[in-house]
Amino acid sequence: MNATDRTPADLLRSALAADPGRPLVTFYDDATGERVELSVATFANWVAKTANLLQGDLGAEPGDRLALLLPAHWQSAVWLLACASVGVVAEVDGDPAGADLVVAGPDALERGLACGGERVALALRPLGGRFPQPPAGYADYAVEVPGQGDRFAPFVPVDADGPGLVVGGEELSYAQLTTRAREDAAKLGIGPGSRVLTGLGYDAWEGLCAGLYGPLAAGGSVVLCRNLDRLSADALAQRIESERVTHTV
Repeated sequence: MNATDRTPADLLRSALAADPGRPLVTFYDDATGERVELSVATFANWVAKTANLLQGDLGAEPGDRLALLLPAHWQSAVWLLACASVGVVAEVDGDPAGADLVVAGPDALERGLACGGERVALALRPLGGRFPQPPAGYADYAVEVPGQGDRFAPFVPVDADGPGLVVGGEELSYAQLTTRAREDAAKLGIGPGSRVLTGLGYDAWEGLCAGLYGPLAAGGSVVLCRNLDRLSADALAQRIESERVTHTV
């Protein structure tokens, strides 16, 4: 990766320039049997569309606070990179009442209504499916995002030294986030071509780093597993082999 990259959006651009066809995020939900694999190019396209939704339709500006009420999921990873592309501060499991916008999954819809700003709901269904019935008070992400543009340009440049992420009560600038991701990936031995399997949640830095930022910063990829505790030891071993996993966290 480019050593001059200072934001997660920079890291994604470098990954796209280096090898757009390689896998970046492979997602499993062991409660539903879902498997989704996104190449760098496909992931970047989702990020661009989501960033356009965020900046355009939702009117988000750099420094705005977005309460991200989602589990570890490939769509959560997309939203984190979209926030970084616009300059919006992603507050993982943040307080909706104090946020400018909220993005909520099915289990957090009632909680998210405390946000007085724009609200977006994600069904988290296989293949990015819609809610059977649109949730009251929310825009359905799966309805709103397909028509967004495939390329994104921020209205104003993102300040790498500005606030970027809040997780576990700690606030990090984009530059701090990127630096820490590189350092922690190096400590774990993650490098170009590494495949990291993780079942950690996104509600703490360790899970975010293993499940997104570390592999992205190091030129690797992630096998992100939700409900991994439902998998038998033999099935897990088979997954590690079939996905060519090099590291487990």
